[in-house]
Amino acid sequence: MSEGHLDFHDAKGRRRILVIEDEFINREILGFLLSDTYDLAFAETGEQALAILEAQFETLSLVLLDLNLPDMKGMDILRRIKADVRTAMLPVIVMTADQEAEVESLSLGAIDFIPKPYPKREVILARVLRTIELFEGRDIIHWTERDQITGLYNREFFYRYAAQFDSFHPDEATDAIVLDINHFHMINERHGREFGNEVLRRVGQKLLEVVREGNGIVCRRESDTYLVYCLHREGFEDIIESVSLQMGEGYRVRVRLGVYPDVDKTIDMERRFDRAKQAADKVKNSFTGAVGVYDSSMHEKEVFAEQLLESFHTAIRERQFVVYFQPKFDIRPDKPRLSSAEALVRWIHPTLGFISPGVFIPLFEENGLIRELDSYVWREAARHIRLWKQKLGLSIPVSVNVSRIDLYDPQLLATLQGLVAEFGLNRGEMLLEITESAYTENSEQIISVVNSLRESGFHIEMDDFGTGYSSLNMITQVPIDALKLDMKFIRTAFADRKDTRLLVAVIGLAKSLGLPTVAEGVETEEQVDALREMGCDIVQGYFFSRPLPADGFETFVSGLAGVKA
Repeated sequence: MSEGHLDFHDAKGRRRILVIEDEFINREILGFLLSDTYDLAFAETGEQALAILEAQFETLSLVLLDLNLPDMKGMDILRRIKADVRTAMLPVIVMTADQEAEVESLSLGAIDFIPKPYPKREVILARVLRTIELFEGRDIIHWTERDQITGLYNREFFYRYAAQFDSFHPDEATDAIVLDINHFHMINERHGREFGNEVLRRVGQKLLEVVREGNGIVCRRESDTYLVYCLHREGFEDIIESVSLQMGEGYRVRVRLGVYPDVDKTIDMERRFDRAKQAADKVKNSFTGAVGVYDSSMHEKEVFAEQLLESFHTAIRERQFVVYFQPKFDIRPDKPRLSSAEALVRWIHPTLGFISPGVFIPLFEENGLIRELDSYVWREAARHIRLWKQKLGLSIPVSVNVSRIDLYDPQLLATLQGLVAEFGLNRGEMLLEITESAYTENSEQIISVVNSLRESGFHIEMDDFGTGYSSLNMITQVPIDALKLDMKFIRTAFADRKDTRLLVAVIGLAKSLGLPTVAEGVETEEQVDALREMGCDIVQGYFFSRPLPADGFETFVSGLAGVKA
């Protein structure tokens, strides 16, 4: 539904009325009575009426409906008007000589009657005007709380009505449900926005039909996400089946559900649907099921995540985050030579013990805390680079991670420049690792930022290449100084089948572009020899050393005979 629905007048400032009447003389009478005041559209059959409603529903202010038509019953037209979210709020005045039809018409949604034979002109005009004015006032209120495309509640009013739903069902179990359309962005891209909007409307209408039967309310929260709040139910396959629409020949809309069953009514409404969304995300891209259910394990994970978030600033202040260093070796000489190290953060919590980076780093990326953690790691790395220069007489470059969020910080370059100046480093001693996925989001801005870092003298490595975000062509288009091959990429190449053809191709492409390659996750001498033969320049992994705390790394470096960095 477009916002144009609120424009109730034609070019001359007159409201538009659809008159559905098969008798010529009655159409003439109504035209004579109303045409001076209103713009009229006439339909002689049900088929004509439905066509006009489909094409002009946004400009209509009223429908005058005769119940006896040659091709269908007026009651059926009334049902269809009220069943369609686009026209459900459109007022209908029934015109009939059958007084017994009054109750049925009112129950189906008619707002008033004009009896046949017609009363005085003043009576008809008064009823029409009153109905239209009532509708317009109600319609403005209606579309304040409704989504303009589907006619469902918008998010703000949905949460209000969901709270009211609780007040009417205080002792009954209720479910919070999130529904997402799979790959909806591709629907818009392949078929156009108009087709996409039609999908949204039809999904919303089908969802509303199913939920009404189970006593619930529905909203479209954003894009292709719908929320449902209803009395607790067992099984959700009927929703999946009803909403997985066939849109034209050979094309089927598929959806997934996240359900938070029997919600905890002591937590706020938004959080209930956050939990349902977590469940929906659990089955994203799943081939085995389309319904995810929020359960105790997800709750425990959520509670644990909250605990980590609450502990973050204390952990920074108490230096619970410990920076480990994993050495990188240049394997081009016959005897591999230490070339640099990578800074890796570990969290040693006083009560929870060791917390995996795979747990807390994605959490902090999602909540924006990663910027503060990255700054902490950068400072620790810079401090140790200076310390090793003083104690060991060696300059050991250290690569640090720059997250996607960091790249949107307008002070990023100034911050890094300030660090190297504060610790007396040159910019080649602090290497910056940026994941390949960062380049795929708002790539023009990211490339501009990375170029400014390189122009300032920082060395840029593309991290995690081969995780599936990009094409080989990508490395020819983005500003980098080295290509770092993801650990999983290496492990896959050296798995049981030992199919290294893609690895050879990537290393060869990088070499043709003058880019050195770094392979991480190298565990055996056989892998080192194979990578050297392929032309790989630098490796890191357990074959040489696991990540070490700073004092352990210092001991490791001191024990290398004749090492030159």
